[in-house]
Amino acid sequence: MNWYFKVWQNYVNFEGRARRKEYWMFFLFNMLISYGLQILAVVAEAPILFVVSLIYSFAVLLPAIGVGVRRMHDVGKSGWFILVPFYNLYLACCDSEPHENKWGPNPKADEAPSLQKV
Repeated sequence: MNWYFKVWQNYVNFEGRARRKEYWMFFLFNMLISYGLQILAVVAEAPILFVVSLIYSFAVLLPAIGVGVRRMHDVGKSGWFILVPFYNLYLACCDSEPHENKWGPNPKADEAPSLQKV
């Protein structure tokens, strides 16, 4: 859930890089919340929850675009690649560039390795 809140803290930040984990965790929690609200609306027969789901979808639009652009930067591509169907999905699944690129340092470099190779 920390990854989800990290994106909200940078919700209009289109600079820098976002790891695969950050992008996909944000995507996962968005789907869970959105579909959860819609299922709850159907089960409870409460149309107001459909409205809440729609409002949530609009509220999450800018953070989703921001993390998508940063994800494209992480693989060394321009943020405009989020507009290219299927190729953007491929890029979102690719690993980060291991070195610093023009959008900043590798976000994985901040993590210490959990196990040292002997």
